[in-house]
Amino acid sequence: MKRKSRRRTIGNLPLRFASGEDGSSMVEFAIILPVLLILFAGAAELGRLFYTYTTLVKGTEVGARYLSKSFEATSPVSAEATQAQNFGKSLTVCGYTVCTNQTPILPGLSTSNVTVTFPIRNNIRYAKVQITGYTYAPGVFHLAHFTGLANTVFYFGLTPATEMRYMETQ
Repeated sequence: MKRKSRRRTIGNLPLRFASGEDGSSMVEFAIILPVLLILFAGAAELGRLFYTYTTLVKGTEVGARYLSKSFEATSPVSAEATQAQNFGKSLTVCGYTVCTNQTPILPGLSTSNVTVTFPIRNNIRYAKVQITGYTYAPGVFHLAHFTGLANTVFYFGLTPATEMRYMETQ
């Protein structure tokens, strides 16, 4: 004797579709995808931030090294001192003593962002090169745009500085 199978239903849907988990992984992926994208974008922007900061620090190190060895940088003749300090600023910005027709190490960086001072502590003179007013710019993954927050939350001014002992040699 043959039994007649009865189809079980929930509402108008057959029970096998209502209790199946065929599409649940796609729904979970769709829910977690925005979070993963923001994490990826954050990691990429953080990497860019570290790259930008270390590039600026290396530029200040080059300028400070030049000025710490330059006798003209602290010359009593102001024209010589100004020229040596301008060379140090140019080395910081583009890697050459004169930045004319040279590309800066980072976009938006210029010699007007570089400050050169010669502080004295405990009768020892130092050459200090500092970059001021350089703002880290948004990249491909503009986090402020993704999250709806202000640019100043993620993108801020970087002020690296390097100070080296001045070598008074002639």
